[in-house]
Amino acid sequence: MPGIASLEAQRYYAHPRNAFWPIVSQLCGFEVELPYELRLDRACGAGIALWDVLASCARKGSLDSDIDPASARANDFASFLASHREVSHVFCNGGTAFKMFQKRVVPELPETYRQLRVRQLPSTSPAHASMTLAGKCEVWRRELAGLLR
Repeated sequence: MPGIASLEAQRYYAHPRNAFWPIVSQLCGFEVELPYELRLDRACGAGIALWDVLASCARKGSLDSDIDPASARANDFASFLASHREVSHVFCNGGTAFKMFQKRVVPELPETYRQLRVRQLPSTSPAHASMTLAGKCEVWRRELAGLLR
């Protein structure tokens, strides 16, 4: 789920210290300072779709660790995948997104979509400070190698 700053701005990764846009701009070859709508266009043009694993949840604050598991409701990935048949990989931004995807999405997917490659990437959140921006970028680059347009 997006943090408070992103929810208030109605934009993905709006927290100024989140490393998502700096990493994606490097991987896709655009300026991180582009207006938000152009960053989305460039990411989409490179083959990246952005969507939250969860459609809703109860949480105090912005930390994923504060999500009330009983309140977590997954987005409808089966419908998304049916409309976007070219999707072959799902990359989860951090451990909580990966665990929620495995627990809440995969069991609900039709067999047709269970061959998707699902990978956990290092979280771009400023709360994940045990890895440098350069280290995160390198892992993202290695995992997405050959997939970006």
